[in-house]
Amino acid sequence: MYDEKLKIYDALVGKCPNIERKGKTMPYTSANGYMFSLLNKAGEIGIRFSKEVQKKYLVEFDTTLFKSYNSIMHGYVLIPDEMLKDLDRVANYLQESYNYVMSLEPK
Repeated sequence: MYDEKLKIYDALVGKCPNIERKGKTMPYTSANGYMFSLLNKAGEIGIRFSKEVQKKYLVEFDTTLFKSYNSIMHGYVLIPDEMLKDLDRVANYLQESYNYVMSLEPK
């Protein structure tokens, strides 16, 4: 299950040429000093958005906040498995997240 999700996560990140997957044991993406997506041990994908966009997507995606290691990752939206059938669509959200963290003050 996890290995299958890792392949999906890698394929998702691969659709965004300006984004690089990092992490050996916990795959994630980061830019401008901020992590903006990750794959948790349960094989779930979370993507970071601004508070306003997060609220919108929680309703639009019919999902919840993302959790990793039993902690709520504030700012991150859990990407439902159903959405992973359309990686081009999810790649647009990943790119949106990248653009968001690039708009923040660098860390």
